[in-house]
Amino acid sequence: MTTNHRARRWATAGAGLALALSLAACGGNIAGGSDAEGGEFPGGDPVTIYVGQDPGGSTDLIARALADEVSDDLGVPVTVENKPGANGALAAQELAGEKPDGHTLMIYNGSLAYITPLAVGEGKAPDIADYEIVTGISLDDYVLVTAPGSGFTTIEDLAGAGRPITFGTTGVGTGSQLSQELLFAQADIEATAVPFDGGSPTLTAVLGGQVDVGSIQLGEAIEQIEAGELTPIVTFAEERVSYLPDTPTAVEAGYDVPVQQARAVFAPKGTPEDVLQSLRESFQSAFESEAYQEFNESNQLTPNEIDGEQLREQWTSNLEDYRSVVEEYGIDLGGDQ
Repeated sequence: MTTNHRARRWATAGAGLALALSLAACGGNIAGGSDAEGGEFPGGDPVTIYVGQDPGGSTDLIARALADEVSDDLGVPVTVENKPGANGALAAQELAGEKPDGHTLMIYNGSLAYITPLAVGEGKAPDIADYEIVTGISLDDYVLVTAPGSGFTTIEDLAGAGRPITFGTTGVGTGSQLSQELLFAQADIEATAVPFDGGSPTLTAVLGGQVDVGSIQLGEAIEQIEAGELTPIVTFAEERVSYLPDTPTAVEAGYDVPVQQARAVFAPKGTPEDVLQSLRESFQSAFESEAYQEFNESNQLTPNEIDGEQLREQWTSNLEDYRSVVEEYGIDLGGDQ
């Protein structure tokens, strides 16, 4: 597979992961049919969107931007409820047990589908087969950053440091970890991962010099980059991003490391097709709104507004690709813990 071919097929990465969590029962849910008393969805009842990460992060902001637009389209309140923990697995577990009537959804991070399974024991990660997929949403790029005082500006600088490199990650089994593990393995750089619980503490650790570098989602790091408080070394996108036109990608630097975070809207298994279709139409309307398109642009998000089956195929392919490359380079994401 060529670099560009693989790059087009990959989309990844996430937040903290509790490796001891077992989600073998993740597929269970309460049986249900169409909306209450057979009325047309949503029947005046509110919709709740779970977010498996803390407030203020990229996933949370995306959920709230979409909730505003979907609420207008459906004519009912759409609220966001944060349920952080285990890289989103706790929220996914709870979603699986909700009534499949369209009134409880989740913004599901792709990293939970195709990186987490490589970092935990078999059966301990949620299975996307246990959910209905309403729609894909977008892709979010990662950027490798360092503090200006570190003296590092290129991958070659890291390779010539004369000592092991420490790199901060947003959690075990995330795209933040995988992007750096792949880069350092391919560049033959001795490096040690230092996991944190999310993008904010990782960012703080890089700023404070606790770690040499860190891979952080662009939307969370761009403010400090523009202020000169962080130095971008490479992005893990396929092509240079408009906000960082002078920063090379790891791919163009010669490394097969395209890593992005993907997100989608999930519903409990068994949600009726007519309800799913109503939701798809509402989210499509949200995607087309001027306010949401401006949100995407200002946060450097790449639309990935594909249907559920396409997304299922995309994420399944991503899992196969990442499993292959992790085995190729002998990378341990924590699966033995």
